[in-house]
Formats: sequence, structure tokens, C-alpha cells
Amino acid sequence: MRHLKSARFIVLIISILLSSACARPPRGAIHKTDREPLIEPDYTDITIPCNIAPMNFAINENGSRYRVLVSGKSGQEINISSSNGIIRFSKRQWKRILSDNTGDTLFFRVTLSDKSYGHQEFRPFYMYVSADQVDPYIAYRLIHPGYYSWSAMKIEQRSITDFRKKTILENQLLDMNCINCHSFNNYNPDRFMVHVRGSNGGTYIIYNGKIERRDPKIETMPGSATYPSWHPEGKFIAFSSNQVRQAFYAHQSRSIEVFDLISTLIVYNTESNEIINISEPDTTRYLYSFPSWSPEGKYLYFCRARQTGSNGGVSMEDIMNTHYDLLRIPFDAETGFYGETEMIFNASEKGKSVSFPRVSPDGKYLVLTVHDYGTFPIWHKEADLYLIDLENFQGKLMDLNSNDSESYHTWSSNGKWLIFSSKRLDGRSTRPFLAHFDSWNRSGKPFVLPQRNPLRYRTMLRSFNIPEFVSGQVKVSPKDFVKASRSKPVSAKPGNLTDSIPGWDPARLNVKRNPGEKPIHE
Repeated sequence: MRHLKSARFIVLIISILLSSACARPPRGAIHKTDREPLIEPDYTDITIPCNIAPMNFAINENGSRYRVLVSGKSGQEINISSSNGIIRFSKRQWKRILSDNTGDTLFFRVTLSDKSYGHQEFRPFYMYVSADQVDPYIAYRLIHPGYYSWSAMKIEQRSITDFRKKTILENQLLDMNCINCHSFNNYNPDRFMVHVRGSNGGTYIIYNGKIERRDPKIETMPGSATYPSWHPEGKFIAFSSNQVRQAFYAHQSRSIEVFDLISTLIVYNTESNEIINISEPDTTRYLYSFPSWSPEGKYLYFCRARQTGSNGGVSMEDIMNTHYDLLRIPFDAETGFYGETEMIFNASEKGKSVSFPRVSPDGKYLVLTVHDYGTFPIWHKEADLYLIDLENFQGKLMDLNSNDSESYHTWSSNGKWLIFSSKRLDGRSTRPFLAHFDSWNRSGKPFVLPQRNPLRYRTMLRSFNIPEFVSGQVKVSPKDFVKASRSKPVSAKPGNLTDSIPGWDPARLNVKRNPGEKPIHE
């Protein structure tokens, strides 16, 4: 009897083991999963330029061995194995497969192995290789995503075609002064400018390897020059001049509002060193910001809001009732004459506010940031990119937006790519995203700038601020800026008599800051 029970027990154990073995594929068999693999960053089903750096990624699936097979119409393949799920492509192989498949699709087949469960194969994902090249470099500011500290920041240039980086300017070499608002004239690495605030303050203008320290501020300007935009001919730079303040929320869902007490528009003549104020016949008090030239230089686009609050200050309610519209004004570069202001997008009628207008190189489209109120969308979760057709002034939200803030966008020189800052990865730090732009009805899925280490964005705390395309490598170095900082800044002068007469109400101009509050643009 005892032997019979033992035999039954052995049969039971064998049955369990056999049924367990039947529940999973035998070793060597491939189990196909009807979904794409989870990869980081998300590079699935995107359009990429034919000169992009290797699109390295990490496979976020459980396994002990990973394999990626990349193939296209050319018949060439890239086969990579990894024990940790990190997939890195060699520059030589990557460039070759892009070249051989330009204008066509690359397919990525991911399989993984597990000692217990055999092999798993996922549904392939693709990258379409566009023949539209992207400018070879971008420049951006690296800054901690706070609202107060600027002890460590720098302006850096990064190659888009590979992973090379170069520091253009680092603030720790300039007494830790704030550095911001870099801007390039027609994507030219030999013609650009950078603002420096503090003891080494000034507008540093770079032209063919020379750096000149300027002070483009006259008595009638309420603050320093900021938010620059180069006229395409390179002679003029449009700025807004702002008295900027900060207000803080008590609720954890929001941190800060940055707003203008007073602001106006100016045009700086870099050759004559003269400032010309842009005034309108309407005597209503307005706030002005974010000037941006059209590609042919015949129009200056800008954002304008009716001034709220009183001379005694601005409340949070006033800030939430501040809505900027998009306008433009004609400009004659030879005479400096301005025409009649024209409304382009009346955002205030819709209860919205706009920032950062940028016109496409062909002059057909304009992209701007739309948010609920105010002038600083980087802190607004609802901030989205908005596309306007400049032939009929129709507009729509772009399909590349996320549930977090999008801002600081720039067109590539051929008008086929947009780069913009987004907080969609972690809700805290802005990262540079690229997207292909084909037409009014068609744009590609955004993807984050590739890094040598695909998990770099997990550990990098600083934000990528104001990414701009550049056509070549910047030649000046941080030491060149240090040398230029030792020279006395050349002060600008008024372009006409009326520009030399102060016209601001001192009570509003001199509203006191909170104790210890630092200025943003002064």
C-alpha cells in the first residue's frame, strides 16, 4: 500500500512538471508577441533626418540576452547583441545604413532570451529616413530647472550628426554671472550674440571670430535688452526691454509666475550703435515681448498684452488676466520706417496667451506657444505649440504636443524640422525634441535628441534651454569671452530725439522687489 501511494505521488509530480513545461515554449522556440517592445527613449515609428547621430536606445523588457536586427531595402543589416538591453550603434555602420536607405524605411526587430522561457520576438517598429537633412549643430543653454540659482550654467554646442559637444561659454569663468538669450543670425556660427548679466554684464556680439561687448540700453528703456531676434541682413537686432518680476504659488501644483511690470520693443542698429524705440499710435498701455523677424525682414512679429494692475503693483489675479496676442508691423530696413500694426492671432479673445513666434524660412507658416495666461510658458504645464498659416491666418494646435509644457521652438534652415523644449519625459527638466515638418496637415512624431548613453536623460538634472539650429561649429571659446569681458562695454545711443526722453511712470517703474529677490533680465 505504501509503495502504491509513493508511485501515485511520483506520477503526480511528473504530471505537474509536464503540464508546466507545456505552458511555455520549449527552449529554442520563438514566442511572437503582438506588440512593439518598450524602449527608452521612445524611438518607435518616427521620421528621422538622413544625417542624424546613431539612435541608441535601451530595451525596457525583462530578459537575459537581447538582440536587435536593423534592416532596410538595401539588404544591408545591423545585428547587435546586448546582455543589459543597452543598444548602441557604431557610427560607421549607422551612417552607412542611413545612406543606403534614405527616402525609405528601416525596420527594427527586437528579440530577447530568457533561461526559463526561451526566446521572445516583438512586433517590428520602424524609422523612416527622410531625405531632408537637418542642420548639423544645435546650441542651447544648460541650466538647473529651478527659478533662482544660476551659479552653474553654460551655453553648449552639440553636433546632431554625432555626439561631439563644445562649450561656447561657461558662467563660472565670468564670476558666475547669468548668461542667457543666445541668438544666431541666419544660423551662422560666426555671427551671433549672448547676453551676460551682472558684474561682466553686456551684450556680447560675435562676428568672424571677434567679440565686442556692447550695452544696448538707453534711458527710455524700462530694462535691459532681452529676447533678441536678428534681422536677416544682420544689421539690426530686435529686442524687448522688460521690467521683470516673480510671484510664487502656495499650492504644490504650480511653482512660480514670471511677469512684466513694463515692457517695450526696440531695434538696435549694430553698425551705428543706435537704439530706436518702436511706438504705436494707440495710447493704451501695452506690454510687449518676443519680437521675431520674418525671413525676408519685411515684418517684425511680436506679442502684446494690455497692461494690468496699477502703479502699486501687480496681483496674481492681474497676472492671470494678462493675455498676449500676436501682431506684426512692417519694417523698411533702408529707412527704418514702421507701418501700421496688424493683428495676426487674437489669443485674448479665446482666453489664451501666446509667446515665442517663429516664422518658417519660406515665410508660409508661424509656430508659437499657446498657454492660459502670462508670458513665461516654461512653467505652464498646458503650454502647447500652435501652427498658423500666414496666407489665411488660420491656426491649429500641432499634433506633436504632450500633456506637459512645450516651448522654445526653432525651425531648421530648410524649414523641414522643428526643435523645441519639452518637459514630457519627467515633468521637471526641459529636453530637446525634434520633429519632421512636411506640411500643414502632416508632421512627424517628436523624438528626443539622441545621446551616446540612451539613459542619459534619467540622470541629467539640468535643462536644455532655448535650443537653436546652427549651420557650423562655433569658433570662439570661453577664454575669448573672458578676454572680451575685460573691455568696457560700448554704450548705445538714441536713434532720434524722442527716444532720449523718458516716458515711463516712475511709480510703476520702481515697484520694489521682495527682499532678496533677484532680477531676471536686468
